[in-house]
Amino acid sequence: MNVGDALPPLEIPVTRTLIVAGAIASRDYQDVHHDARSARDKGSPDVFMNILTTNGLVGRYVTDHLGPRCVLRRVAIRLGAPNYPGDTMTLSGTVTAVDGDTAEIRIVGANGIGHHVTGTVTVTLADADGPPGPPGASVAAGSERAGGAA
Repeated sequence: MNVGDALPPLEIPVTRTLIVAGAIASRDYQDVHHDARSARDKGSPDVFMNILTTNGLVGRYVTDHLGPRCVLRRVAIRLGAPNYPGDTMTLSGTVTAVDGDTAEIRIVGANGIGHHVTGTVTVTLADADGPPGPPGASVAAGSERAGGAA
C-alpha cells in the first residue's frame, strides 16, 4: 500500500430498508429515519440515513478491501448531502499516508445530490501471524496478504 493508491469504488443502493434497518440496529429511533410523514413534516422529502449507518458502511468499505487483518483505529467522518431511498451512494478512497503498519485513507461517499460523507479512516494491518505488529512493521507486506479481499 502506497500513498496515492486508490481503493476500488463500492456502489451501495440506498433502500428504505437499509435506512430503517440501520437506524434500528444503531438504536437511533428518531422518526426522520423511519417515518416518511414525520420526515416531510420536518422539511425533508423522505426518510434519510443516519450517521451511524454511514459510519458502518465506511468501515465495511475499508475492511472489505483490506481484508480480515485490517483493524480500524480511527474513523472521522462528516455528513453532507442526505442519503434518500432510491439513490446510490458510491464510496471511494485514496491512501493519503503510510507509516509502518498504519495507513490513513481519505474517504468520499457521493450520491445523486452531492457528497454524502467525507473523512478519513486510519487502519493498522496485522501481519499473517497475529495482531497488528509494533510500529515500523510493513504495510506493504500486510496489503499483499489482504490484497485479494474486495
